[in-house]
This record gives sequence, structure tokens and C-alpha cells, in this order.
Amino acid sequence: MDGTPAVPEPAPAGEMSGLPRRSVAFIGSECYPFVKTGGLGDVMYALPRALVRLNCDVRVILPRYACIPKEYQDKIIYRGEFYMDLGRTGRNYYVGIMEYIQDGVVYDFIDNQEFFSAGNPYISLVDDIPKYCFFSKAALSALNFMGWIPDIVHCHDWQAALVPVYLRTLFQNTPVGRARSILTIHNLRFQGIYNIPTIRYWSGLPDSVFNMGALKQGYEDANMLKGGLAYADRITTVSGTYAQEIQTPEYGEHLDKHLRYHSSKLRGIVNGIDTAMWNPETDPALAVNYGLSNVLEHKMENKLALQKELGLEEDESKFVIGLISRLTNQKGLDLVNAIVPQVLDGNTQIVVLGTGDKQYEDAFRYDEYAFHGSFSACIQYDESRAHRIYAGADALLVPSRFEPCGLTQLNAMHYGTLPIVRETGGLKDTVEPYNTFTGDGNGFTFDRYDAGLLLDAINRAKTEYFMNRYHWDEVVQRDMAKDVSWENSARQYKDLYLELTQW
Repeated sequence: MDGTPAVPEPAPAGEMSGLPRRSVAFIGSECYPFVKTGGLGDVMYALPRALVRLNCDVRVILPRYACIPKEYQDKIIYRGEFYMDLGRTGRNYYVGIMEYIQDGVVYDFIDNQEFFSAGNPYISLVDDIPKYCFFSKAALSALNFMGWIPDIVHCHDWQAALVPVYLRTLFQNTPVGRARSILTIHNLRFQGIYNIPTIRYWSGLPDSVFNMGALKQGYEDANMLKGGLAYADRITTVSGTYAQEIQTPEYGEHLDKHLRYHSSKLRGIVNGIDTAMWNPETDPALAVNYGLSNVLEHKMENKLALQKELGLEEDESKFVIGLISRLTNQKGLDLVNAIVPQVLDGNTQIVVLGTGDKQYEDAFRYDEYAFHGSFSACIQYDESRAHRIYAGADALLVPSRFEPCGLTQLNAMHYGTLPIVRETGGLKDTVEPYNTFTGDGNGFTFDRYDAGLLLDAINRAKTEYFMNRYHWDEVVQRDMAKDVSWENSARQYKDLYLELTQW
């Protein structure tokens, strides 16, 4: 039957098997496995797949970057082409549509060599502003060209933030103009800010949108994300706590007042993880696969294999702490650097995986040299090694200054590795502090951004690990049993789509 959810689970309140299908166009700048630089790529991959299982019709619209791997470039098929005017350039630009279908999701790639021939998706604002003005307009034009008119246009981050603005202005009287729009903020720090003449030139948007209530910021700048927030029918972000935090000056990145004004349409929906890709029972990267029933035996084998792989002292009794992160100041790495000597007490090892700012890369390389056999610095991005760290570590550190959602703590819990996190954003929403008296909780937390409090949280974790292993093992099994999949989040998005389209 047309309205029956594909997932045979009890429907939550408000979801009936007879509900009509909804069509959704996801528009964003990256999507695994084609191109991924961070969590946005994971969400653009996993959420559409989960929505298809909930009886949504989903298309994902992406730029056809030159950096997309050849195996996918060879499989995409030509769907059509047209020419489109852009802004005040006085030129018509080629728009090709290439298509790829996988797991019930249709991926449409917007092709244009002039804008998408660079090796990386993001270069610099002076290159990226024209590119994403073109992409936002071309995505809506392509939907009209294909005659596939969605109920919802779901846009992601500043690169697609002009879509809701275009929808209510230049596209208002076209077929796609009837769609409702949602803009999801994955990280508020990046906003697409440039001077008004440049964005007006490339976007071709009417002067009426360049006011303080929409795109204008300060005296002479336009902010693409700010405009999208003003024009979208709903705003979501990737956790309930982050939705509250971004309305404050501390976390609002100068948009807190704007977000407070639009707070009635702001929602927080926490991300999930793709439990097919992240599954210790089937993960091909692991030394030994394991599940909930045999985690206590096989996790030790993965620890020993990890220690051997990284040149650490091979001893299963050591407490191994993992840190998998972009090495930037957002991630709380200055706190970590401040306490490494106190943490490495002879019973503890630390494994760092990631790339980023030179100051952190150099600091961790020095720690590896100074604490040889107890500290490993893998200054690289290695997805399969990340899987082995989740499986082999006892705890995972996420001491972020701010964290919209965070996926590493969810991955860790699913692999039976307990998170040690700062109470901010999605970390606060997904990690409940362990209570030594009641045994409740699923990780270890600290609140203020302070190195001493981080050290205290690590020491509390070590105390449980070494002194109360029975309790520690209980939490490991509780975390592995916890549902961190996309199903729950996808249902909340589906409810939001239905709320916006009550016809």
C-alpha cells in the first residue's frame, strides 16, 4: 500500500500507515561516498536512505566535482542539459544533469566544468561564493527542468542557503515555487559572508532581500546563511542543546539575535549513525568482529591488535584512550595538550587520529616522541584505522569547545567504547554522565571548558575501569544496546515534513 512505512516497527504517535508519501529534494555541497570533508557528508548519505525506508521519495542534488572518485564518475548517466542565466553576469551558463541511483535514493549531479573542476569542494570564499550561487539556482532550475517537483526542499549549511531565498523570489511563480523549505545548520561557524555587490552580482537576487532582516550584515556585507534562515519555512540543527546554544552570544557566531527572532521555526534533531557502515559484528576493518554478547572477550583482542599496529606497548591491562578528530581549536585540543603528562601515568595510553592545524599536529607528534610506547599520533585521515581505534580503545575523548552534534561519541558507544565528553551541543544530548551511586549513565562528562575538569573526568573513568570493572562492563553493554541509528531521527524529520505539508 502506498502509505505503508517500509520499516516494520510500531509507528510513533502521529504517524499512521495511511499517511501520504512525501517527496523531498536534499540540496547540499557534499555527500558520502562521492565527496566528504566532515559530518555533513555523512548526514547527506544516511538520512535520505533512512527516509526512503519511511516511505519518502528522496533526491539528493550535489555539484559534480572533479574530485568525485572515478568509480562513481563512470556510473553516472546523462539526464539532460539546459542553459541558465546567472546573476548580473549577462551570460548563460551550461547546466548538465547526471544521475546515479543507489538504495532507493536518486542522486542528481549538477555538471559545470567552469565551477566544479577544482580538486577540492571548498577553495576560498572568492571562488566559493560564485560557485554556490550557481549551484543553488541550478538545483532549483534542474527540478523544474526534470519536472520533479518536491513537497519539501531540504537545504544544508551556507552553501545551499540561498535556495530558500531563490524559492520565494525568482522561482516563486515556477512549478518548484510551491515547495516548502527547510534549512539545516550543521555548523554555524561557516556562513558565506562577502560584500553585498559581489553576492548581488552572482546571485541576481532582488534588492529587497539585501536588508537587515535577511541577507545584510553590518554595513556592507551579505551573509548567505542569514538570508536562508530568514526565508526558510523551518530551521533545524543537529541537536536540541545546540539549537538553544546558538541563540546565545557565546555560541551564536553573531547570528544569535537573528536566530532568537526566528526561534519559533527552529528545531533540534540529533543525528544518528549508519549502523550498516558502523557495525562491529561485520566491520571488515577490525582484527576480530564482536557483538553485544561477546564484546568483553573480543574487545581485548582488538586492543592488542591496535597496540601492535601503532607501536604501543602491547598490554591488554592498559587503559587506552582514543581521540579521532579534526585538529582544530573547536575540538578542545588545547585542553588535551595541557594534561597529557598527568594522564600518562604508566597504566594509560593515548591514540590520536586526525589532521588539521599545524600547532596541534606538531604538539601531538612531540608527545609521541616524548612518551614513546604510550602515545601514538596518527596525523592522517584513515577511515579504516578510525574503525580499529573505536574497537580497540576503552574510552574516546571529545572535549569540544562547541559541538553541534558530534558523531564520534555515537560511533564509540556502538563499538563499546565509553565517551568522555564536554557537556555542549549534541554531546550533552547523547551522553548521560555516569552516576557511581545509581549506576545510571553511559559516559563521563565535564561542564566548564577547563583542562582540570577534563583531567577529572578522565580520572573518574579510569577509577571505574580499574576499580569497578564490573560496573564499567555493564556500561559498555548498555552503550552497545543503545539505538543510535538514523531511524529515530528520520522519523522526527518525516514528522516535520508532514507538519509543513498538511494538505
